[in-house]
Amino acid sequence: MTEPKTPDAPESAAPAKKPSRAGRSSATIYDIAKVAGVNPSTVSRALSKPGRVSAKTQKLIEDAAAELNYQVNPFARALPTGRTNTFGLIVADITNPTFFDIIRGAETTATLRDYTLVLAESAESADTELTAARRMMATVDGLILASPRMDDDDIRAIARDKPVVVINREVDGVPCVVPDVNKGISEAVRSLAANGHHKVAFVAGPPQSWMSARRWEGVQAACEWSRLEAVRLESSKPTVDGGRQVARDVRDSGATAVLTYNDLLAIGLMQELQAAGMVVPDQISIVGFDDIFGADFTTPPLTTVRSPLGECGSGAATLLLDLLHGGHPQGTTGPAATLRVETELVLRGSSGRLLPAG
Repeated sequence: MTEPKTPDAPESAAPAKKPSRAGRSSATIYDIAKVAGVNPSTVSRALSKPGRVSAKTQKLIEDAAAELNYQVNPFARALPTGRTNTFGLIVADITNPTFFDIIRGAETTATLRDYTLVLAESAESADTELTAARRMMATVDGLILASPRMDDDDIRAIARDKPVVVINREVDGVPCVVPDVNKGISEAVRSLAANGHHKVAFVAGPPQSWMSARRWEGVQAACEWSRLEAVRLESSKPTVDGGRQVARDVRDSGATAVLTYNDLLAIGLMQELQAAGMVVPDQISIVGFDDIFGADFTTPPLTTVRSPLGECGSGAATLLLDLLHGGHPQGTTGPAATLRVETELVLRGSSGRLLPAG
């Protein structure tokens, strides 16, 4: 004889177990629906498009989500919308202070526009940069390339998939943010001429750097205008160590003033020349480029051509996000707009009047 089954306990006999808040959250909209006492579809509407449910229901759902430590998965959200609300930024060298303000400017703009910034570096390698760009483009809404080392064709190919903005480089058909180096370089060369210098050396950056070529062109034009001799010297790498390594070439060149591709080269060059017994600026003037954090920590403080790096980062992010949402910032009229920002000379102690020999 079979014993009768004990009836199942009613669902209301015990409260639903809430997901633990300890550790990493794995709560879903179904968990939120249970806690809030609503349908999962209502939760989905409330979280993705606020305003489509009543204020009371919205508050219940938001409180339940907070209690469960629920975090929106941007990639899940992208399935119906096609957007992750993230964009990528690839820099040439993440250890170079030149990029600090660019990153901060882009990040500040991203936060204001409810986007998340994803960062990568190329380590000055065009191949690494291209690989990183392709991987990032699979998951972000758009991409910013800061001082890219890829060739123009590769950049344009990436830009055909999703919006791309370039900093410190002009690429036909791709929106760009470019510091206008001519003003700052002209001010630097005129200052050197007024202080009795007749020969200026330019220490170049990486061969694949578009901006290094533009800065050399600017030095040549400014020196020709001021009737100074200009000579180009190559560096092994755009770092403090690269500046030290080029010091012998600078001395052998006979130049009494030097403009370098960036501040790191200038700092290393100054350290090596001083170690060799040269007095800065009495025997040689040194001018860097970018005005990075710490440029005024040297002895003497470094004269430099300031680039508005934070403005470059925020401008590029604004341009990219406006393109993503169908607009054109700062009065531009086309998708391949070039935004130009001015440079200026910052005079400090590493440049000055050339004293007579002996």
